[in-house]
Order: sequence, then C-alpha cells, then structure tokens
Amino acid sequence: MTTHRPAHVWVDGRLLPAEGQHLSAFDRGFQLGDGIFETLRARGGRPTELPQHAARLRRSADGLAIALPDDVEARLGGAVAELLAAEGLDGPDGDASIRITVSRGAIMARGLLPHGVAVPPTIVVQAWPVVPPPRDHLERGLHLVASAIRRDPESPLVALKTTSRADYVYARIEARDAGADDALFLTIDGFLSEATTANVFLVRRGELATPAAGCAILPGTTRDWLLRWAAHVGLAPHEGWLTTRDLSDAEEAFLSSSVAGVLPVTSFAGAPIGDGRPGPWTQRARADREAFIDGRNAPP
Repeated sequence: MTTHRPAHVWVDGRLLPAEGQHLSAFDRGFQLGDGIFETLRARGGRPTELPQHAARLRRSADGLAIALPDDVEARLGGAVAELLAAEGLDGPDGDASIRITVSRGAIMARGLLPHGVAVPPTIVVQAWPVVPPPRDHLERGLHLVASAIRRDPESPLVALKTTSRADYVYARIEARDAGADDALFLTIDGFLSEATTANVFLVRRGELATPAAGCAILPGTTRDWLLRWAAHVGLAPHEGWLTTRDLSDAEEAFLSSSVAGVLPVTSFAGAPIGDGRPGPWTQRARADREAFIDGRNAPP
C-alpha cells in the first residue's frame, strides 16, 4: 500500500484539490455501493489499454443500468492526461496507477431502485505513483490460501466490476490472518476462480492454463494479453475448470493484474508449487509485460 498523498482528483470534469469535499452524502456509490470501477497503468503519460478498460467499464455500467456518456472513452483519456500532468506523473519516468470510479449519482430518495430519476453519473479519476512490489515478492514469490467465500458462476454480477467489494476485503483479511499474501476464491463446486485483485495462471507441461470465464472470474485485460502472449512464446493457452490440485501440481503459478503486472506464486496452503521458487516462464511473462507497458515491444 502506497503512502503517497495525491494532491488532486478529477471529479465530473473538474480537477479538484484532493483534500476537498467531492461527493454528496446522497451519492448511491457511497450509500449502496451502486457503482463500477476500473484500474489501469499509465507509464510515461501513456495509459495502458485504455480502450479495453473503457469497454469493460461500459459493460459493467450496462449490467447495472448506469448511463455512461457516449464519449466516455475520450472524456477519460482527457481526464487521465490532465490528472497525470497535475500530479507530475506524465514525464518519461512517470509510472502511475489510475482508478476510474463511476457511481449512479446522487439521488435524494431512499430505496434500492433509483425511482426513474435521471441524474448524471458521478465520474471520478484518481492517480497514484506505482510502488514496485516488494523485492521479496519477486524473489520468493507469493503464498496463497483459499478464501472461505465461494463464488457462484451463475451470478450475473461476477462479470461486473462493481464498487461493492466487501467479499474481497474479507478475503484479504483472511489471507492476512493466515500469514499469506493473498486469497484465492473457489467456485461453489470447488474450482479455482481468481484472487482478490488478480487472475491466476498455471504453467504445466508446455501449457499456460487459467480458469475459464465461466468460473466466476472477472476477465482482466492483462489476462487477455497473457493468453495471446502464451501462443506467441510457445506455450499452449488453455482456459478451463481447474482445481486446487492442479494448482498444487503445477510447475509454476502466477497472478496477473493491470497495475501489479505478473507476480509469482510459489506456495498454496503451506505447500510449495514446483520447486518453491519463481519459475522461468513467470519471470519472462513479467519482463515481457513490463516491456509492453513501456512501449518497447508490440502486443502479441
């Protein structure tokens, strides 16, 4: 967790002091978690995969019937550029984590349904410098445990990136209390789903495997990139129904997310994965993804 204190925040078209008052107490994002969000990386002032994130934001908005502006991608591009410049993160060495949050907006009436009141959504963009992962995470790898929370593949909410994150907070607390770095969600039938903020990958017998979309996952933009990357570098990409035994028996494992990139996983439930050290495919995946974010190689 970064201790950097942003100086600015972008709210509904305006750059405001971060310490100011920004939202109404009646905003449904605050009241009900009635909102959606995206996180992405921006290096050297260049947002990574903004069109893909904007498209997923719109899919999440459609799922909750939140009306986004038709030109939301262009608005977000301008907001990110303005905010990065204000925070001094737009230079060649700038490396930022961007969060885009959208709520249904402020509605004075009570109740779950918005009562047909048409209000513009609240759109907020925030930026922080990217803090490199602890050296130990890259050299030793992450230790994971299974969360007690189970994911339902039949739920229509699993494919929406909503601001309702209580399950994820609870799971991360479980991991902390178990002395682990992160928690894995399993489906109600016991198949692998995802970690609290990342997709999970296994390397086994020349294959790069990851839980299928039907396993109650949120398909990440980095996940999509890695599946294309695998075919490019000689690993057979596979999306399927994987078990904790598959994870324990894998040669290598790693997590992927837009901001953290690729992070090695070297143990699960107290037992080592592979030889208990970050593997060569994991290290290559991380290096190639970072090079892509830098603009030093083309997408696979």
